[in-house]
Amino acid sequence: MKKLLYVFVLLAAVPFAAQAKDMGDDFHDHYVPGVSNLKAYNRDLNGLIGTVDFHTGRPKNFPGINLGASVSVFKPSSENNISSDSYTVLPFLVAETKIPYLDVGVVARGTSANGYTSLGGGLTYQMTLVEFLNLSFGAFYDNGRTDWYKNDHYSASAIASTNVLFLTPYIGVGYDYGKLKTRGYTSNESVSNGTPRGMVGLNVHPFPLLTGFVAYTITKDSHGFTGGLGVSF
Repeated sequence: MKKLLYVFVLLAAVPFAAQAKDMGDDFHDHYVPGVSNLKAYNRDLNGLIGTVDFHTGRPKNFPGINLGASVSVFKPSSENNISSDSYTVLPFLVAETKIPYLDVGVVARGTSANGYTSLGGGLTYQMTLVEFLNLSFGAFYDNGRTDWYKNDHYSASAIASTNVLFLTPYIGVGYDYGKLKTRGYTSNESVSNGTPRGMVGLNVHPFPLLTGFVAYTITKDSHGFTGGLGVSF
């Protein structure tokens, strides 16, 4: 049963991934060492990954688990003269549970699509401020790569949400910081920078085991969307 659920959420992301360009090839085709704005590219890559922080599933106590598939869609900023797509698309698989007795969530996430591979995760903590307002906090790390660069992504996020019947609207803020280093070139470059991020979204959970969400993200330089499906058992 668990394997079938895992396959279900994986297939949900496939149509989006199939329509996107290979991120490694696109980078190699348009990156000019010493000329291209690598910092702008890194900021956009951070924003693309950071949208996955806002996973509002509320896992059961261990050994309960949430499995989800999400798709991040991020528009390259005007300063990014490397990415050629109007929007960069990247699907992720996310698994979340709670550490016994500590009431702390542990998240694992990763992707291998469109020429980009990443593996990461983090810790989350949830609390009820008042009867109708829930707060969630998280810190995450991801290690990613294409054929032409490696990157490290660090982020911290906070979400406020409330439950209205089977709907959970939420609003959040976060900060993404990343390091990127090219590889395979005669002269390789490395950059590091960060940017704040905000998001509003809606989580829908009409059935006990199934949940879905859509959200809009904005950063200082650009914006993006994310959405996904998940199951909990």
